[in-house]
Amino acid sequence: MQIFLVIMLGFIAGTLSSLLGIGGGIVLVPGMVFLLDLPIKKVIGTSLAIIIPTAFMGVYQHAAYGNVNWRWVLLITIGSITGAYIGAILGKFIPVDILKKVFAILIVIVAVKLWRG
Repeated sequence: MQIFLVIMLGFIAGTLSSLLGIGGGIVLVPGMVFLLDLPIKKVIGTSLAIIIPTAFMGVYQHAAYGNVNWRWVLLITIGSITGAYIGAILGKFIPVDILKKVFAILIVIVAVKLWRG
Protein backbone atom coordinates (compact mmCIF):
# COMPACT_ATOMS: atom_id res chain seq x y z
CA MET A 1 0.00 0.00 0.00
CA GLN A 2 2.86 2.40 0.81
CA ILE A 3 4.36 1.90 -2.67
CA PHE A 4 1.03 2.86 -4.24
CA LEU A 5 0.83 6.01 -2.07
CA VAL A 6 4.38 6.99 -2.98
CA ILE A 7 3.67 6.52 -6.70
CA MET A 8 0.49 8.59 -6.34
CA LEU A 9 2.49 11.28 -4.54
CA GLY A 10 4.82 11.38 -7.54
CA PHE A 11 1.88 11.48 -9.95
CA ILE A 12 0.27 14.39 -8.12
CA ALA A 13 3.58 16.27 -7.85
CA GLY A 14 4.33 15.73 -11.54
CA THR A 15 0.85 16.77 -12.66
CA LEU A 16 0.81 19.93 -10.52
CA SER A 17 4.39 20.75 -11.43
CA SER A 18 3.69 20.72 -15.14
CA LEU A 19 0.22 22.23 -14.81
CA LEU A 20 1.05 25.07 -12.41
CA GLY A 21 4.85 25.32 -12.54
CA ILE A 22 5.14 24.74 -8.79
CA GLY A 23 8.24 22.57 -9.04
CA GLY A 24 6.66 19.64 -7.25
CA GLY A 25 8.45 20.40 -3.98
CA ILE A 26 5.38 22.02 -2.51
CA VAL A 27 3.70 18.60 -2.77
CA LEU A 28 6.73 16.33 -2.42
CA VAL A 29 8.22 17.81 0.75
CA PRO A 30 5.12 17.52 2.95
CA GLY A 31 4.17 14.24 1.27
CA MET A 32 7.50 12.58 2.03
CA VAL A 33 7.60 13.99 5.57
CA PHE A 34 4.11 12.71 6.42
CA LEU A 35 3.79 9.57 4.25
CA LEU A 36 7.34 8.27 4.50
CA ASP A 37 8.34 9.81 7.84
CA LEU A 38 11.71 10.84 6.38
CA PRO A 39 13.91 13.48 8.02
CA ILE A 40 13.47 16.90 6.41
CA LYS A 41 17.07 17.14 5.19
CA LYS A 42 16.74 13.77 3.40
CA VAL A 43 13.40 14.93 1.99
CA ILE A 44 14.90 18.14 0.59
CA GLY A 45 17.66 16.29 -1.28
CA THR A 46 15.26 13.60 -2.49
CA SER A 47 12.75 16.19 -3.68
CA LEU A 48 15.44 18.00 -5.67
CA ALA A 49 16.52 14.75 -7.34
CA ILE A 50 12.90 13.94 -8.26
CA ILE A 51 12.34 17.39 -9.75
CA ILE A 52 15.09 16.93 -12.37
CA PRO A 53 13.32 14.32 -14.55
CA THR A 54 9.91 15.79 -13.71
CA ALA A 55 10.94 19.26 -14.84
CA PHE A 56 12.59 17.86 -17.96
CA MET A 57 9.36 16.18 -19.07
CA GLY A 58 7.29 19.29 -18.33
CA VAL A 59 9.75 21.55 -20.19
CA TYR A 60 9.78 19.19 -23.15
CA GLN A 61 6.01 19.41 -23.55
CA HIS A 62 5.71 23.13 -22.80
CA ALA A 63 8.54 23.89 -25.27
CA ALA A 64 6.62 21.97 -27.92
CA TYR A 65 3.71 24.37 -27.28
CA GLY A 66 6.04 27.39 -27.47
CA ASN A 67 5.52 28.21 -23.79
CA VAL A 68 9.16 28.61 -22.73
CA ASN A 69 11.00 31.93 -22.68
CA TRP A 70 14.55 30.65 -23.24
CA ARG A 71 16.15 34.05 -22.56
CA TRP A 72 14.67 34.15 -19.06
CA VAL A 73 15.55 30.50 -18.55
CA LEU A 74 19.21 31.27 -19.20
CA LEU A 75 19.33 34.38 -17.02
CA ILE A 76 17.37 32.95 -14.09
CA THR A 77 19.34 29.70 -14.24
CA ILE A 78 22.57 31.62 -13.64
CA GLY A 79 21.21 32.86 -10.33
CA SER A 80 19.35 29.71 -9.38
CA ILE A 81 22.35 27.40 -9.83
CA THR A 82 24.44 29.65 -7.61
CA GLY A 83 21.61 29.92 -5.08
CA ALA A 84 21.05 26.14 -5.07
CA TYR A 85 24.72 25.53 -4.32
CA ILE A 86 24.71 28.04 -1.45
CA GLY A 87 21.35 26.79 -0.15
CA ALA A 88 22.63 23.21 0.02
CA ILE A 89 25.67 24.35 2.02
CA LEU A 90 23.54 26.45 4.38
CA GLY A 91 21.07 23.58 4.83
CA LYS A 92 23.82 21.51 6.41
CA PHE A 93 24.10 23.99 9.27
CA ILE A 94 20.47 25.06 9.78
CA PRO A 95 18.56 23.05 12.40
CA VAL A 96 15.73 20.80 11.18
CA ASP A 97 13.00 22.65 13.09
CA ILE A 98 14.05 25.96 11.51
CA LEU A 99 13.99 24.43 7.99
CA LYS A 100 10.46 23.12 8.57
CA LYS A 101 9.26 26.50 9.81
CA VAL A 102 10.87 28.40 6.93
CA PHE A 103 9.21 26.02 4.45
CA ALA A 104 5.82 26.45 6.14
CA ILE A 105 6.13 30.25 6.19
CA LEU A 106 7.07 30.29 2.52
CA ILE A 107 4.02 28.21 1.60
CA VAL A 108 1.72 30.52 3.58
CA ILE A 109 3.19 33.67 2.00
CA VAL A 110 2.86 32.26 -1.51
CA ALA A 111 -0.70 31.07 -0.82
CA VAL A 112 -1.78 34.49 0.47
CA LYS A 113 -0.19 36.32 -2.48
CA LEU A 114 -1.80 33.96 -5.01
CA TRP A 115 -5.17 34.18 -3.27
CA ARG A 116 -5.15 37.98 -3.37
CA GLY A 117 -4.28 37.92 -7.06
